[in-house]
Amino acid sequence: MSIRFGDVLVAENGWKAESYTEEAGAAHMKGQEIDLSVDLGLGDGEATVWTCDLTHGYITINADYRS
Repeated sequence: MSIRFGDVLVAENGWKAESYTEEAGAAHMKGQEIDLSVDLGLGDGEATVWTCDLTHGYITINADYRS
């Protein structure tokens, strides 16, 4: 199994990649879009997952819509 955050290799062969640094992973996570790739070594497949901002600010803004 391998895991990547964008071009940052996080894990390979089921373990943390020797080249991985928290700084590189954190830098990718600060982007507007986050690419996460997981290779289970079981064949080809692809999915797109859409999420939303569930921070306190988002919840506060949407609480104003209550009647």
